Amino acid sequence: MTARLLSPPALWIGGTLLLLLGLWRLDASPLRLLEGLGKLGWLLVLMVPPSSGGALWELLEALLATLAMAFLGTVLAAIVSFPLAFLGAANVMPLRLLRLGLRRLWDGLRGIDTLIWALVFVAAVGLGPFAGVLAIAVPDIGALSKLFSEAIEAADRRQAEAVRAAGGTRLQTVRFGILPQVAPVLLSQVLYFFESNVRSASILGIVGAGGIGLALSDRLRLNNWDEVAFIVLLILAMVAVIDTASRAIRRRLA
Repeated sequence: MTARLLSPPALWIGGTLLLLLGLWRLDASPLRLLEGLGKLGWLLVLMVPPSSGGALWELLEALLATLAMAFLGTVLAAIVSFPLAFLGAANVMPLRLLRLGLRRLWDGLRGIDTLIWALVFVAAVGLGPFAGVLAIAVPDIGALSKLFSEAIEAADRRQAEAVRAAGGTRLQTVRFGILPQVAPVLLSQVLYFFESNVRSASILGIVGAGGIGLALSDRLRLNNWDEVAFIVLLILAMVAVIDTASRAIRRRLA
């Protein structure tokens, strides 16, 4: 009976029924889709030609604030995650209870979306980029700690055993036997997260965390669609530059 339920035809039928049920519950009818596409076309017409609205330098300053939020949040998360990852790695930390406790903490931090953290920190520390930095750093601590610890556990044991056999202490074993192996991997992961956080930081301003997202939110409320288009193009250009630079650096590290 179980084999029949898990057969490919049954899975396809069940998946299709779930999809149709979800679309029905969300009232996602073809008519609404057509109406939405018509409104979207009208908005695209209003976006042409893009315009800075005479606030080019203000927008560039907000763009730099967004980039700074992503950079500081990523660096802060990497600094905190680095020692935590060694404490959570089975080949470094023998205390199982401590490792399990840290891993559950990481799951909790990364299990909450960045936007939710942004709302929390805006309420805690007020409006502005500082809330955005914290909103990026906290979930990234959970994610980077997990990735760092997995990279440490995957390191070749022979180098660490060689250092230990030569009379090295536990700290020296980590420093000379494990760290040289995993350092390029850890740096590559940090660069990837920075690349991703540049995109995330662009929308944090919508909930009050400052940066280009705040300027975008203001224009959306005022229906200044030509300025919205200009800001979107600025964001796309920034993301493209960061993605290209990050990819080139990660390729050199590989």
